Amino acid sequence: MKPNIEFSDFQKIEIRVGTIISCSRVEGSNKLLKLEVDLGELGERQILAGISAWFEPDELIGLQTTFVVNMQPRTIMGLESQGMLFAMDAGDEGKPEFLIPRGEVPNGTLAI
Repeated sequence: MKPNIEFSDFQKIEIRVGTIISCSRVEGSNKLLKLEVDLGELGERQILAGISAWFEPDELIGLQTTFVVNMQPRTIMGLESQGMLFAMDAGDEGKPEFLIPRGEVPNGTLAI
């Protein structure tokens, strides 16, 4: 278990709902997928995720899930990642499970 944090630390994380509108493998990487995500009022963002061992790019297109949107952009393999996919490790060989709204919500909706 990780150490306890203050509530004020948790409040710094901005998690929003977005829809993956395109997805492709990152050339030269066996782990990374490049996601183009519609975040509503925040616009579209490129987010890199190390999930290619478990998912084919085509199966993620149209998926509405959650993203951390207020991280500093990071360059990975020459591509800028402008956020982070927010998912859970369900224990099945590390396969991530996505947090999916029960019903469709507007892209950009803030998680509370």
